[in-house]
Amino acid sequence: MLKEKLKDLHIILASGSPRRQQFFRDLGLDFEVRLKKIKEEYPPNLLHYQITDYLAELKSLPFVEELKPHEILVTSDTIVWHKSKALGKPKTNDEAFEMLSSLSNDTHEVITSVCIRTKNFQKTVNAVTKVTFKNFTDDELWHYIQTYAPLDKAGAYGIQEWIGQIGVTSIEGSFFNVVGMPTHLVYETLNTIAEDF
Repeated sequence: MLKEKLKDLHIILASGSPRRQQFFRDLGLDFEVRLKKIKEEYPPNLLHYQITDYLAELKSLPFVEELKPHEILVTSDTIVWHKSKALGKPKTNDEAFEMLSSLSNDTHEVITSVCIRTKNFQKTVNAVTKVTFKNFTDDELWHYIQTYAPLDKAGAYGIQEWIGQIGVTSIEGSFFNVVGMPTHLVYETLNTIAEDF
């Protein structure tokens, strides 16, 4: 359906995340992965979804000059927000353990923003999902870290992996948003763009 509407347009997904790439395949869309390195830094005064909105838009900037009229660029960013603090990707296993220990037996929010750009259009959407974890043992956390190597994931975990299966006691909002893409919002925005072209 959406694929047919977008048949004359070319989607560029600027993400190396296999999970985000899989979402686009699952939506039945043809796309190209195009990557550019940027320094993922944000002003310290930003809070909550302001951080992910800013970073998603920042990731789109290196592509702006080269976008062709028929191209749609998609960039995104995810953080875990807990106790008024943003948790990004851990740099070491010890940092991952520290993050997961802080999330244990508590509720946190996962925020993903997606910036969708064409030559003449830009829209940034975001979604917030509340996730509650059980009280993990240290052994469970180390087993997860050593088995699943979650250093490429915001908040040091992937909800679709073992830790989510054994640890999530409740979730409020979009599950797919926690995995890394609020697909319902992306689908809606791409539909709008397709109708306007």
